[in-house]
Amino acid sequence: MAHYLVQPLVMLSVGAAVCSLAYVLAAIVCVRRFGRRGVGRPGACPPVSVLKPLCGLEPGGYENLRSFCCQDYPAYQVLFGVRDADDPVIPLVERLIAELPERDLQLVVAPRTIGPNLKVSNLANVYPLAKHDLLVIADSDMHVGPGYLAAVVAAFEAPRVGAVTCLYHARPAGGLWSRLASLSINEWFLPSALVGAALSPVRHCFGATMAVRREVLEQIGGFPRLAHYLADDFYLGHFAAAHGHEVRLSRYLVENVVREPSFGALFSHELRWSRTVRSVKPTGFALSFLIYPITLALLADLAGALLPGPLPAGLSLALPALTLLALALRLGLHYVVRSALGIPGVGRPWLIPVRDLLGFAVWAAGLFGQGVVWKGRAFSVDGHGQLVEPKENTQAVVSKP
Repeated sequence: MAHYLVQPLVMLSVGAAVCSLAYVLAAIVCVRRFGRRGVGRPGACPPVSVLKPLCGLEPGGYENLRSFCCQDYPAYQVLFGVRDADDPVIPLVERLIAELPERDLQLVVAPRTIGPNLKVSNLANVYPLAKHDLLVIADSDMHVGPGYLAAVVAAFEAPRVGAVTCLYHARPAGGLWSRLASLSINEWFLPSALVGAALSPVRHCFGATMAVRREVLEQIGGFPRLAHYLADDFYLGHFAAAHGHEVRLSRYLVENVVREPSFGALFSHELRWSRTVRSVKPTGFALSFLIYPITLALLADLAGALLPGPLPAGLSLALPALTLLALALRLGLHYVVRSALGIPGVGRPWLIPVRDLLGFAVWAAGLFGQGVVWKGRAFSVDGHGQLVEPKENTQAVVSKP
């Protein structure tokens, strides 16, 4: 490679690595600050409707669902939505209803489809049965403690708050691939979300929890407004903020039970996330390579090795120092996440460089293409974040009366 091309490449790679180290320091500060604050309890406890869209069995499915039914909260209902009468999750829900007759639990089986996002169709089908004006929506692979509802409702005490969301940490329910997936959530996604929340107001929701006032949901157009988006959670908060409502990040961390049976499943799942993020926050996604300091330091080392002749004295010391510092800071963040947030370790420290390299590879792959596979169905995502189905499948998303 020509000398005049290599020098700028070295400078760019070193600059990116230094910026990445600064990011990790900021992440450590944000994680520690988040961990020091309590989740809070509401002064009043208005009744709540919990909407649970279900499709198939999830790892720890029964325990996950039961956790939402056993809340330390005075008045709430839980609506379980299923589209297919043969869905294997139905016996779990029926078991819960039989075991907890004193709770307000109801199963709704309805195949009506209002758009390509079948999760949103599920929510639209159970919504007419929601009794209360505070609505809490949570993905089916989430597990919560008995204080969850109280913590979420506490964030609504300010009238300007129209929606509340929660971040989440992961618990692996499997071997190496599940641990790598959980490590990514706990030590790459979660800190980056906290840094983002520190830099600018939260204007979107996470699927771990989307809580919204009924009047706000109606104001933004209800579930039909979300039915064509892949990132329905993002857009619920986005539309609420666009209508002048505050979106608040709760201090409660939800637990995500993760099972990835193979490398292919892990990579496909994370590639879908990457392309989803790219569709809704293209600038943020483009800059998210900065959360991979180990990879960037190694790329700087590689660029330095391409320079003809011996390295300048300063650079020959700076490059290995960058790599060692990247490893040290990433290891520091690993332990800060565990101690400040009370999250059990999900992987050995030696997995951290592997996870960093893999995360960068997923990010690079996410720069290209629009195709995603979700619940076994293939889609592309257009420039507005909306799902586009292959022509042969479009009949499946025609709204039924």
